[in-house]
Amino acid sequence: YYTTRLWIGTPPQEFALIVDTGSTVTYVPCSSCAHCGKHQDPRFQPDLSSTYQPVKCNPSCNCDDEQKQCTYDRRYAEMSSSSGVLGEDIVSFGNESELVPQRAVFGCENRETGDLYSQRADGIMGLGRGQLSIVDQLVDKSVIGDSFSLCYGGMDVGGGAMVLGKFTPPPEMVFSHSDPFRSPYYNIELKEMHVAGKRLKLPTGVFDGRHGTVLDSGTTYAYFQKDAFVAFRDAILREVHSLKRVRGPDPNYDDICFSGAGRDVSQLSKSFPAVEMVFNNGNKLLLSPENYLFRHTKLIGAYCLGIFANTESTTLLGGIVVRNTLVTYDRDNDRIGFLKTNCSELWRRVKISGAPAPAPSVSQSNDTNLEIPPASAASGSPANVLPGAWHITCILAMVPVFLAFFPCTVL
Repeated sequence: YYTTRLWIGTPPQEFALIVDTGSTVTYVPCSSCAHCGKHQDPRFQPDLSSTYQPVKCNPSCNCDDEQKQCTYDRRYAEMSSSSGVLGEDIVSFGNESELVPQRAVFGCENRETGDLYSQRADGIMGLGRGQLSIVDQLVDKSVIGDSFSLCYGGMDVGGGAMVLGKFTPPPEMVFSHSDPFRSPYYNIELKEMHVAGKRLKLPTGVFDGRHGTVLDSGTTYAYFQKDAFVAFRDAILREVHSLKRVRGPDPNYDDICFSGAGRDVSQLSKSFPAVEMVFNNGNKLLLSPENYLFRHTKLIGAYCLGIFANTESTTLLGGIVVRNTLVTYDRDNDRIGFLKTNCSELWRRVKISGAPAPAPSVSQSNDTNLEIPPASAASGSPANVLPGAWHITCILAMVPVFLAFFPCTVL
């Protein structure tokens, strides 16, 4: 998975949080948690922060049994869950960030289960649409413009970048409309797909079901509606007839894997076809093989399809599809932009202009909109999959925030 660092409280307590555009709440384990796993950092201790305040019970939130404090609850289909109370404190993205520390509402976990319990990362940074989202809270305070960008590193390199706030997009960036009224998730208008220059023969509107085509940074792979998956799989198989089919790394899943392409990811295009996503506006996003393949964990030089069938009508695009792609969530203009680039090197060379100056004041927010997201399934198997899962195979531990960049450590 991909994580960034966040500091909470006075004095600041440090946490590694999974970057998740499918979640609207940021949460960390609380010191009073009765059922939390062992993570990489100590739990948050509200009593040690002089600036912490509980979010008091009010008509716009769910309340605890004593009707004193607002609560949150997030549950997922693969049996992971997180629940706790809502608190407010000063949050910071570190000394190198130009973003002035701000008061923000976050979740203080009292219980976590499943993968949330066993993962190394401390918690979740919710970047989705919703009043409790860290993005929405910063926008509401006029600290940043209503936009953010993510850039995930390649198959073997990891790393990447995150920018909170607006910047002038490069002219080469291609955009798709994103409809915030249709879905609480970040959707795009995907019209068709091409494999090796040939358009897939698909039913009309196959990418337009339920939530549409959703981008979720917290999901590892991609999940297509069944007809689209079958057409994509068959098209790939027709183009890789020279490679040998091999069994997947996990006997519990019927992964589609190939050997004979070599170990060098940069040479995969010699063995696997290029793929194009075509948006409703005619713009095209070119996908390289690393955008739909993952490395076989037991066979050197073998790769498996990272696209799976979804029993839901929603098309879900996880982190694999946007490897080495700068993705700009331009919420102000209801669009999402894509630019192919070397994300692992982006923090060293990018020069971003046009971002707003940080707000000098620190204000309070008692926002308590508690939307519960739809369930999601673990990646790796055909399932009923919706946004919100967090199973990503590499870690973004270097995250430039608000035009400032943090060192990268791959865990």
